[in-house]
Amino acid sequence: MVGLLIVVGTLFSVVGTLVVPRAIDSRVSRVTDRAVDLLFLRATAGVRSFARRDRILAWQSPLSLLVRLSVWLILLVVGFALVLLPAVGGPLAASVHEAGSSILTLGYAAPRNLASTVVEYAAAFTGLVVIGLQVGYLPTLYAAFNRRETEVTLLTTRAGVPAWGPEILARTLWGISDGDTGPVLGDLFRSWERWSAELAESHTTYVVLVRLRSPRPLSHWLTSLLAVMDAAALHLALAPSLEPKMPARLMLRMGFTALEQIARAVRLPVPGEPDPDAPISVSYEQFGEAVDELRRLGYPIERSNDEAWPHFRGWRANYDTAALSLANLLDAPPALWSGPRRWPSRPIAPLRPATRLARGATAPSRRPQGTPPS
Repeated sequence: MVGLLIVVGTLFSVVGTLVVPRAIDSRVSRVTDRAVDLLFLRATAGVRSFARRDRILAWQSPLSLLVRLSVWLILLVVGFALVLLPAVGGPLAASVHEAGSSILTLGYAAPRNLASTVVEYAAAFTGLVVIGLQVGYLPTLYAAFNRRETEVTLLTTRAGVPAWGPEILARTLWGISDGDTGPVLGDLFRSWERWSAELAESHTTYVVLVRLRSPRPLSHWLTSLLAVMDAAALHLALAPSLEPKMPARLMLRMGFTALEQIARAVRLPVPGEPDPDAPISVSYEQFGEAVDELRRLGYPIERSNDEAWPHFRGWRANYDTAALSLANLLDAPPALWSGPRRWPSRPIAPLRPATRLARGATAPSRRPQGTPPS
């Protein structure tokens, strides 16, 4: 009976993780992910270089897949060994020997009687199903990863690396000859609204995607989403009468819904109804420096810093806690306005090109005051 409970519980974990298209709370997956996370937390304890730490953490999500598959197979061997024990009639080692031979389809241990034959055929079928599901799971996983990274890579020309919200508005202004940023920002916010919806669906169904890192060290899905949301919040706070208004609002709504769902999927505590008047991680001084930079570049700003600040804070309060909790858990690149990390790190300002742009002016290389060099 104990063996049967182990087998059934393991199969529920396998099917819930790999087949059911929703976030299923699998204890096996949760425990293995936590164990691998602790392992990498220790492995990066003495690493202060973010580039080196990123190279180490790039192995975490793939390794967690292999560890989880190994744990599933071990649990199945143990469970079927206990089920076989009465039929084998010998020591536990003999039943483990036969269960392992059947699950891994090695075939070197022959059944001894009718009862052991039935159980060992069931074990062999189960082993094939589990390994086959895991193999079929990988193409789906990496297809979702590739779709995610396409938009993240496209954003690097708009926001630099690591991505930052005010940089999106500044670069959009630099690259538009007539100064009308509305159509360009509208297309950006609409594409990222759909991207956020796909992110919420894929990263809550396949939670292992949350820890899969971008190929470039300073790029990351979380800091990219945070930058686009900050850009939308800044635009609504600074220029409320200018387009795009509705695309910015819809993008913000879908963005913080996605962050909240993903944070809950990885069991992070996030408020259900954030207080719009709650303090946020971005200070008024940091906000003012970014707005002054946009004003110096000629961005169409309709409000003073004092008037715009409550509006920006109200938008940011919806996603500040979830975004910063995820950034700390995932050790995302320390972009501006993205909060602290597990280990002490300095915020990195986005790299800016020094080339002459379409309107004939050199893109400003001055960074907002108070930000360290990258």
